[in-house]
Order: sequence, then structure tokens, then C-alpha cells
Amino acid sequence: MRLPPAIITYTEEVLREILRFTGPADGTLSRYFREHPKLGSRERGVIAEGVYGLLRNKAVYTSFAESGNGPTMRRITLLGLADAVGVDALGGLSEEETEWLSRVMLIDRSMLPAALRSNLPPWLFERLVARDGEAETLQLAEALNQPAPLDLRVNAIKATREDVMAALATAPILCEATPYSLLGIRIVKKPALQNLPLFKNGSIEVQDEGSQLLAQIVGAKRGEMVVDFCAGAGGKTLALGAAMRNTGRLYAFDVSEKRLAKLKPRLARSGLSNVHPVQIAHENDTKIKRLAGKIDRVLVDAPCSGLGTLRRNPDVKWRQTPQSLLELNVKQSAILAGAARLVKPGGRLVYATCSLLDEENEAIVAQFVAAHEEFMLVPMKDVLAEQKIALEMGDYLKLSPHKHQTDGFFAAVLERKK
Repeated sequence: MRLPPAIITYTEEVLREILRFTGPADGTLSRYFREHPKLGSRERGVIAEGVYGLLRNKAVYTSFAESGNGPTMRRITLLGLADAVGVDALGGLSEEETEWLSRVMLIDRSMLPAALRSNLPPWLFERLVARDGEAETLQLAEALNQPAPLDLRVNAIKATREDVMAALATAPILCEATPYSLLGIRIVKKPALQNLPLFKNGSIEVQDEGSQLLAQIVGAKRGEMVVDFCAGAGGKTLALGAAMRNTGRLYAFDVSEKRLAKLKPRLARSGLSNVHPVQIAHENDTKIKRLAGKIDRVLVDAPCSGLGTLRRNPDVKWRQTPQSLLELNVKQSAILAGAARLVKPGGRLVYATCSLLDEENEAIVAQFVAAHEEFMLVPMKDVLAEQKIALEMGDYLKLSPHKHQTDGFFAAVLERKK
């Protein structure tokens, strides 16, 4: 069935706005759909897929758009849509456009230059190649360019993984157990979860397996005092609260009232009563000072470039720059130092990012350890063994989509000496 020609116009219009890169693509898309309530769910789905197809393959499609006739923006839009639904499904194409699109879609992309094929900005491609070599970088880039699967975390205070998988099978929803997280389930096709009783009663939450592992390596136990220092919308907070079996005290700190507001409905569903959301002004807020030296475990999921999440947010690679990274590094060091004050002797601090770059990861940790001799690095292989997570790692946790089928994550565990 052919799509109405207006789909091309709508897609081009929203793409123009997204390609200014003034904010996240998903937010711009949501607002656009609110402003155009006549668009049905199928049309919205096609527009979103076309936009994300273009963002993933922007380098290649910009190059392809140099051939053909007519406005460049329309050609780029057509490439994104053809990627999503195929050339034959597009209504309103001229004969010339149909022929051009069909020809371009047959190009063997494996023959393109590596830098172009990676669909990464040149500065990022060069950094990754310098560190990992071209072959490894291309494998990573290809994995980052695939849409992410849908992972769920079972809320251990309400259900077991076996029970949830059995209930999903009757829905019927195809799923499998994740290889590393003991509470993870990977969904094969993406269903509407919001209507499932399992979702409504808080037995499951959407959470990438890598993010679940970050919460696990914190090792939060019953009755402890724990802080999620950059809680955001609270995915890891909820995982920590369940690991603590709803005992002790878990503080969810964040500077954004809006992000903490998103935690409230999730918290209500989860059945957790040990979580205390707290809005802070910055990493030196007096609310933090009151808890100095009293906390058993602190998780710092630091603000970062987000380059490990390109499967979900492909626009991020085009929005970040070497300059924005330097600004993030300053913030990351300050937040880590601020959070460290909370940790009591013998307590643990986990520094994590969803970045793939050393300057946001190992470099920040090395700088911190050099300036804080009261802390020592706990090798990740020991932490993984403690938590019975079947992963081979050295000093740090480094997850990547081409090796672990998760988002790109980094974590280091630091312990305050007694």
C-alpha cells in the first residue's frame, strides 16, 4: 500500500528542524506530532523511522544526495524514507526520483571509504581508529547504527524472571533471557508494553541490559544507605531499590525537577517505599553536605556525551563536538569529587558513563585517584565475581554493542580506605 505524498512533505519539514541540532531529535519529533494531531499512528511511525534512518546514515546519504536533481533536502528526506519503507511504498515521486532512488539503494556500501561508511563525524571516527584500529571501529560503528532491541528488567520484589517470561509467552510476546543480567529479558519484536498487566503492576521496567549491570555492580544490600547521585528519570534508582529489598534508605539526587517528576509514576508502580527523590542545585549543595561520610554506596552515572547510546539516539553523534567534550570533562570531575564526600570509610563509589571515549572514562578516574589517595580502585573482575556476573573484564567495565549487544557503557568501582 502506497503512502500519501504528504508524508514526504511532513518528514522534510520535521527533518529541517532536527538537522539544526538545537535539541534532542526525540523531543523535536514528539512536539511536531503534538502540533500535527491529524497524523495517524502509522504515519507517525513512518516519519519517525525515516528521520532515524537518515540520522543513522547521515554521512552516506548526504554523499548520495549530491547526485540526482531537485532540492538537496528533499533528496535526503527521500533516502531516509526509502531506508524505512522501501522505494515502492512512497507516493508522490516523479519518474526521475523513482529511478534515482532505486539506483542509489543498490549501491554496495561495503565499497565506500571507511570514514564515510562508519557514518560517524570525522573527529569521532579518527579518535576511535587511533585507539582501536579501523576494522574494530567499523564493527563498532555498524553495531551503533542498528536500532537497539527492547530490554526489560524484572522487579525482583514483585516477580521472578521465569514467571514474567511465562506471562509474556501467553501474551504472546517472543522474548529471551539476557546473557549477563540475571533480571533481564530481551523482547524480539517491540510490542505496546503500557497495556500489559505486568507493566501496570510494576513487575517490569524498560531498561537496557548494560544499565541493569551498572546497578548490579553497585552491590547495594539490605538496610544500607545508598545514593544515586545523578538519578535522572530513575531507571537505575528503581533497580537499586529492588536490590535493597525495599529496606534501608536510597536517595535519588538530580538537578532537574523535570527528570525527577518522571520518576514519580515509575516509583508508584514499583512498590518501593525506600526511595527518597531529592532535587539538588549542584554537586556542592548543602543537602549533600549533611550526608557527608555516612553513605555505604554511591552511584555516579555522570552527565556525558552519550556516544554509547547511538542505537537509540543517533542524533547525538552529530550534536557533540570536541569542544562540548572538554566542557563535559570539567563537569564530570567536579561531580565525581562532590559525590566522593558522601562515602563512608569502607564504602564504595561507582563512576559510570554511557560514553565510549577514554577522556570521559579512564582519564576522569585516573585523575580522581591521583587527587584522592583515600580512595583505591577495585578491579572490575573482582566486582563481577562478587555479583556472579559472567563477564570477562580487567580493571573497568567496558560494554559495547558489537561485543555485548548492550549500549556502550563504562564503569569503575572506587573504595574509600578504612
